[in-house]
Amino acid sequence: MDPVTLFSIIKGGIVLGALYALMATGLSLVWTTLGIFNFAHGAFIALGAYVAWQFSATDAFGWPLALGIIATSLVMFAIGAFLHLTLVKPFERRSDVVLITVITTLAGSAILENVLLVIWGPRSKQIPKMAEGELAVGGFHLALSEIILLVLVLAILVGVGAFLRYSRPGRAMRAVSQNREAAQLLGLNVPMYFALVLGLSAVTAGLAGVFIGTIRFMNPAMGSEPLMKALIVVIFGGVARFSSPIYAAFIIGLLEAFSIYFVGLYWAPAVLFFTMIVVLLIKPEGLFGKYQRTL
Repeated sequence: MDPVTLFSIIKGGIVLGALYALMATGLSLVWTTLGIFNFAHGAFIALGAYVAWQFSATDAFGWPLALGIIATSLVMFAIGAFLHLTLVKPFERRSDVVLITVITTLAGSAILENVLLVIWGPRSKQIPKMAEGELAVGGFHLALSEIILLVLVLAILVGVGAFLRYSRPGRAMRAVSQNREAAQLLGLNVPMYFALVLGLSAVTAGLAGVFIGTIRFMNPAMGSEPLMKALIVVIFGGVARFSSPIYAAFIIGLLEAFSIYFVGLYWAPAVLFFTMIVVLLIKPEGLFGKYQRTL
């Protein structure tokens, strides 16, 4: 393998890893705090992409992409909080809350996907690129849009991590994730923080959808594959710490990029699933996990 090809594979793996980290972070937040799996997460990814397209495309509102991203974040936060109020909160005190929320979030996912189909139609769309051109040194090429994507994803992940660690709402969310009964006794408004978690999860999912939409065509069902990849990352890395799925995401991204090169596009998912199974057999709590649920 020549150096240019190796660089191209590693570059692609890092870009994939950044997207997977953003997708898996929100999924992990919901699991560690609420103890449920949000099957509407993939629909959030697709919805974020379409909302950003509506704000930013030249044949829609035509806003600058930066403003479109900010507006999309606000819309996604509101939708995530609304999902908590309608599909999660009514069932939080039930003993079968995990099963019930699997059903309700699956229903929410189907509803959102059909809403996308009704509003924007079945035709593929693409969000304008964040930048044109590329950096070239010798035979090595790096698109400016990829550099911006990596910088933005890193900034978002650092921002979310800092919010959880240093802000008062973030520390409260961590307290709720560790022991919700004790948090209630301390006077914390647990339902409000649950809504905040789902809102934040929807924002990270929506932003992942935006970045995906800048590099490939979108369709209303585009969230299914990212949901599967985010689930693989969360299971592979574990959820003991906020950083666990982030580390796992870059490993999975690089593994997928090399798998595509060596065994082809269609066999790459099999490699990911096989690796996940091996990790679970050796370390059931995930590669970076522990036997507890904390942020």
